[in-house]
Amino acid sequence: MIDNRIKIHILFKFTEGPWGGGNQFLKALREYLRKAQVYSERPLDADVILFNSYPFDSEHLFDSAIQLKKSSDKILVHRIDGPVYHIRGRDRDVDKIIFQFNNLFADGTIFQSKWSREKNYEAGMRKALYETIIMNAPDPNIFNRKGKRQFNDKKMKLVATSWSGNIRRGFEIYQYLDEHLNFNRYEMTFVGNSPIEFKNIKWIKPVPSRELAGILKEHDIYITASRNDPCSNALIEALHCGLPAVARNDGGHPEIVGEAGALFEDENSVIEAVERVVQNYVHYQAKINLPNLDEIGQRYYEFALGIYKDFSNGKYHPWTAHFYNIMRFRTSLTGLKAKNRLQGIIAGLKRRSRKGLP
Repeated sequence: MIDNRIKIHILFKFTEGPWGGGNQFLKALREYLRKAQVYSERPLDADVILFNSYPFDSEHLFDSAIQLKKSSDKILVHRIDGPVYHIRGRDRDVDKIIFQFNNLFADGTIFQSKWSREKNYEAGMRKALYETIIMNAPDPNIFNRKGKRQFNDKKMKLVATSWSGNIRRGFEIYQYLDEHLNFNRYEMTFVGNSPIEFKNIKWIKPVPSRELAGILKEHDIYITASRNDPCSNALIEALHCGLPAVARNDGGHPEIVGEAGALFEDENSVIEAVERVVQNYVHYQAKINLPNLDEIGQRYYEFALGIYKDFSNGKYHPWTAHFYNIMRFRTSLTGLKAKNRLQGIIAGLKRRSRKGLP
């Protein structure tokens, strides 16, 4: 049960329709906080600001957060995933910006998995006075077991999803399954953006959450082969829809799946993992045990409230946005933007050259 002693604002550029996992989770969290009457629509009226990782294509939000810190004693809680380098195989500089922002301005840090916390600290992030690990949870009105199809071992239906088309999201495994899975016995669907064409796997382009949930419920087993994924929102959505999982033994997958599925290492073990879940389907499905949105939302609120109580009791004073720290951070961010622009120009020239254009 939540009391309403503090108000929280999520400083984030929300996007409607199909988008990344962070966007989908934060929309669900915002709705939970609204229903609990602890959400402030205006950041100026909030006691606590929740800021998400690196705001790609919305870097102005960094400045918005800094201005709020500069003009008041607002508490800033930083939700972190990554490290980005482990997910993308590039962008170490983005991680450095995240670490610097967290070190200079954040009062508390929320990681999404133990794996993410350990890897961020290994990459050079400084430990915070207030930190915790809180998994994601989906909107229960959308991602639930209502209408979930009955398991049919005569024709098993597998499904994978990914908003990102980055090859590191497991597409070499999906391509392997496309070529080696017994499609007389199995059906497989991929929903999302893919850098490869499939011959046997049915490909559905990104769809809104309600439609995605409906597709998930038409299948039996969820597969994810993404590398270094700190807390896959797509995996969590599928489990909440009642699908046991076959997941790469990497990133935050083992923490999320628990006993509700089978892990695999590479191409040599993925089909065997699928068979294991098929042979013990009822057992694995019964082991699905993830926190719901009410539990996750309350943990977010209680973490923020704990920092706020220490502030109110004089045990802690929020970080102040000093002029030197502001200039230091802005210089780093400007350097990253300039580097990205230059890389974009170079990539554009290479594309033109390959096409024979001047």
